[in-house]
Amino acid sequence: MAMSARDEHIDLSLIEHRPRSVAHLFVDRVARTPEAEAFRFPRGAGWESVTWAQTDTRVRRIAAGLLALGIESEQRVALASSTRYEWVIADLAVMLAGGATTTIYPTTSEPDVAYIVGDSQSRVAFAEDDAQIAKLRANRSALPDLVKVVTFDGTSDGDWVISLADLETLGVAHLAQAPSAVADRIGAIEPQHLATLIYTSGTTGRPKGVRLTHDSWTYEAAAVDAIGILSQDDLQYLWLPLAHVFGKVLLTLPLQVGFPTAVDGRVDKIIDNLAVVAPTFMCAAPRIFEKAYGRITTAVATEGGMKPQLFAWAIRVGGQVAALRADGGSASVLLAAQYVFADKLVLQKVRARFGGRIRFFISGSAALNSEVAQWFDAAGLLILEGYGLTESSAASFVNRPAAHAFGSVGLAMPGTQVRVEQDGEVLLKGPGVMAGYHNLPEASAESVDAEGWLHTGDIGNLDERGFLRITDRKKDLFKTSGGKYVAPSAIESMFQAVCPYAGHLVVHGDGRNFVSALVTLDPDAMTGWAAEHDMAGRPYVDIVASPAAREMVQGYIDELNTRLNRWETIKKFLILPRDLSVEEGDLTPSMKLKRRVVAGKYKDELDSLYS
Repeated sequence: MAMSARDEHIDLSLIEHRPRSVAHLFVDRVARTPEAEAFRFPRGAGWESVTWAQTDTRVRRIAAGLLALGIESEQRVALASSTRYEWVIADLAVMLAGGATTTIYPTTSEPDVAYIVGDSQSRVAFAEDDAQIAKLRANRSALPDLVKVVTFDGTSDGDWVISLADLETLGVAHLAQAPSAVADRIGAIEPQHLATLIYTSGTTGRPKGVRLTHDSWTYEAAAVDAIGILSQDDLQYLWLPLAHVFGKVLLTLPLQVGFPTAVDGRVDKIIDNLAVVAPTFMCAAPRIFEKAYGRITTAVATEGGMKPQLFAWAIRVGGQVAALRADGGSASVLLAAQYVFADKLVLQKVRARFGGRIRFFISGSAALNSEVAQWFDAAGLLILEGYGLTESSAASFVNRPAAHAFGSVGLAMPGTQVRVEQDGEVLLKGPGVMAGYHNLPEASAESVDAEGWLHTGDIGNLDERGFLRITDRKKDLFKTSGGKYVAPSAIESMFQAVCPYAGHLVVHGDGRNFVSALVTLDPDAMTGWAAEHDMAGRPYVDIVASPAAREMVQGYIDELNTRLNRWETIKKFLILPRDLSVEEGDLTPSMKLKRRVVAGKYKDELDSLYS
């Protein structure tokens, strides 16, 4: 299994003596390694690289430009963009200007953009392109606090909307008049000053603005550094939404540790980029790993001859070696010889798909199926699952390379306390816990009690070694009409490992006499499946509605049911004509299921299963 928590070395001095702010963290990093690579990003057909000193020059110009626009301490600056280098330098500039970044996903709807910018009282907004500008312009009369929009790629009108280059020009002029302006603002930042306002995309209800301080971010960076899993020799590949708390942590870690980061938010380019960038680690949501697992296993299954059997044998051998390694043991002479053969023929080819240098992945934002994690581990690609909330600045628990347990979210970060209530709810306390919800004092008091404990709303348990296992969201647990409790997300995660063609499974049955489900199938995986079943070239809707597809899904549902308690088994299911998506509002931008939204959309279809 895994080593005990007490076997690892933790440098608590890094936490005790952390910088005052993200701005100080950045300034320290530039001073320590000015000529080291900081970031690389796509430019034309290749990648452009910049040093910390080069990054510093642009960031200070942008920060000075914000000061010229009148940004004061803790005033909000909205950032609506996909993940790209310009997001990075804009966010860092807000930090150096003493402001606070209000994060907005590029997929956020116009009404929600207007609500977030208005509720946060953002004074300036960075807008990626004309589409993002249009959302702001349509609501300009309702946003009296918004004095300027700065665009990366959009059209400037020279007045309300200016380009990023225009802002830098303002900054150069401001620094010419007041050379110490940015340094003076940095010097005035205190640890408890607001740094980031992240509006939870939410699976239900209106977004709530989570107030995270500079102290929260410097703690997160120091805590990860303290456990010693990353160094300056690492290379991060960063594609996650930077509007999400997970992405923000991944921007703060390089400032602390000093490793370079390759930035490209295009999800469809992940596999191609990994082969070129060859990072040593990458963080992702479970859906990315599930899709890769499904794509590789289905591709192998279609190959003729002995290849499927050879692949299965190699994964089995790799799994045996990985299990021994985790227990601190070593392979026998025979197993070691088999592993050399398995690795050369199969496993190293799997690793090559991800660049060939991955030391580990980190999975967060939703539950990762332990079978999928073990499959990757067998191939020599360790996935370390972590856990946290926007309200806890993301990283509260994480597995470590030398101390991990599949099916768990790992050990508490140093400096974070955990308590499990009698009803199973997980409570957290520490520097990462938010300062409250913006403009919502009652909701803040409900979430963080008088003693500083954050009530996560997640159900879990701690084992004797300190590993936390999350079983479900408290609000997602439901009871059948027979009085039996069902944890839907655990079943849904299990299905991802059972069915390589799975898109999503949505388990339903609150107050019903049996459990049912909505099933979606992954479009990419189904293209290959269709070709093998004489349906090549046919529309996706026809493929998933075919009797053959239903028979295939029924087989995997039957297999899933063998792993469940009798009252949890899925008696009936429907295959939806499309996969769930962020764009259609079925998933949050971090790919979490909006359970109630999906159930509402398909209420009639679900009701029909019980009629």
